[in-house]
Order: sequence, then C-alpha cells, then structure tokens
Amino acid sequence: MSLTQTLSVALPGGAFELVDHDGRPVTDQTYRGRHALLFFGFTHCRVVCPRALYKLSAALDDLGPLAGRIRALYVSVDPERDTPEVMRDFLRTYPRFTGLTGTRAQVDCVKQAFRVFATRAADAQDPDGYAVPHTAISYLLDAEGRLVDHFADVLSAQDVSARIRAQLSG
Repeated sequence: MSLTQTLSVALPGGAFELVDHDGRPVTDQTYRGRHALLFFGFTHCRVVCPRALYKLSAALDDLGPLAGRIRALYVSVDPERDTPEVMRDFLRTYPRFTGLTGTRAQVDCVKQAFRVFATRAADAQDPDGYAVPHTAISYLLDAEGRLVDHFADVLSAQDVSARIRAQLSG
C-alpha cells in the first residue's frame, strides 16, 4: 500500500438485538435520537462493574439537566445468569441505567461489534464457580448510534462528564 492510500477502519459499534431489563426486545434503533452511554459487565462482578456504574452515575449526575439527553445502558456479558429480572434487581442501585441481555449468540454479537473482550473464567470465590473478566471501557454513541468517544476505567467521573458535556455541546 502506498503512503497516499488511506485505510478505512471501522469504529466499534453497530447493530444489535437484545432484551431490556423489563423483558422488552430492543435493538440499536431503539436508542436513536439520544446519545447512549454503554458499559459492558455482569451482575456478579464484585469490583469493576459496581465501581464503573457508580462512577458513570456520578458523571451523569454532574451533567445536571444535560443527562436527560443520554440513555445509560448496561450490557451483560453473562447472559446465562443475567436474566432481565436479575438485571432489573441489580440496577435498582443504579437507576439511571437500563440493563440489556439476551441469548449467548445475541450477546456475543454485540460484544464483537464493540470489540469487547469477555470470557468465562474459574473463580472459587463466586457461588457459581466462575467470573467473567471483561473490557472495562465505556462507549458514548451519538444520537445516530455512531461512536463519538470512549472512556477508560481510570478516568474520574469529572473527566467523563466533561468529555460528555463537550460532545453534547459540539
């Protein structure tokens, strides 16, 4: 390839079909018209997910009325345990979030679209004997469903809210 040719690299994101924590079928189209903030995790996660959901909730709180322009979504990487009912109960602590789950094939498809690593691993401390180590990145999509930013787990709530605010006012 010559230096004058450019590479076209697809950004993470894309179409998906899942079920929300109220048992309703949803797709990526369901959330068009508002920005979406996605985080992938699982309800049995002991540290990373609760910390991330708390931080993202604080970032949304920091946005004040602007937060109404964002749909916060928590996508399960453990659909065998994370039924809609389990997701709904878990997210009572994080009421800004809508939980999304589905069949293993549906979850694998959305994981692939967002380039999320998640794999089942033995964990003697978990009652079911396994955990699901996973990518700890949050994704911000615009109102058309295109990736506009992503947030590493190490960012503070204030950093996240400042970057979201910049996207909303841009």
